[in-house]
Amino acid sequence: MATNRNDEFIREVDEEYRRDQLAKIWERYSGLIIAVVVLVVGGIGGWRYWQHAQETRAQAAAVQFENALKLSNEDKSQEADAALEALAKEGDTGYSLLARFRLAAERGQQNAEQGAAAYDALANDSGVAPLWRDLARLRAAWLRLDTIEPAQIRQTVEPMAAPANAWRHSARELLGLSGLKAGDMDYAGRWFDQIAADRETPPALRQRLAVYTALVAGGPVQVTQ
Repeated sequence: MATNRNDEFIREVDEEYRRDQLAKIWERYSGLIIAVVVLVVGGIGGWRYWQHAQETRAQAAAVQFENALKLSNEDKSQEADAALEALAKEGDTGYSLLARFRLAAERGQQNAEQGAAAYDALANDSGVAPLWRDLARLRAAWLRLDTIEPAQIRQTVEPMAAPANAWRHSARELLGLSGLKAGDMDYAGRWFDQIAADRETPPALRQRLAVYTALVAGGPVQVTQ
């Protein structure tokens, strides 16, 4: 019994000591503790407000983009371009980048060089991620397939035909077509072979590949006067 009483007494003294120490800590650092709590709560509140604002802006941008596409589908090209240009100028949402690519595509349908120039602007924009800059270069090269020398296309596009590149399928197809256009069947065949060997080649491209390989087998077209 005496031992139990001694243990209980020790615990009471220990708890009293701890309370006394906490009281002293609070008395000394209460201002700092309150300031830290205010900062933490304010930071959480600010972060949630920022998230909400970002979500709201993204939702508004999505609606703008959908409306622009609707106008384009209704052949209201001027209204669609104006909506896309307004969205492209915002510059802080993914939809602004989509708007810029869509504008370049729309212009490319009307005038290949104007569309290619719009893609050039994307490709040269350091604020755009490298992945999308490569896509812009590839799209510009497609639009210029019939207007520039095959060597220029090859210089731009060959790095994107590497096995690990996200755009390798389109790049290889374009390079093969540049070879066909130049009458260089060996060059064209090399890229078409890579398309055939790649297990991840899209089905639609494999269907076109049958036509391409037949053209390569037929050899250069002889132009007669």
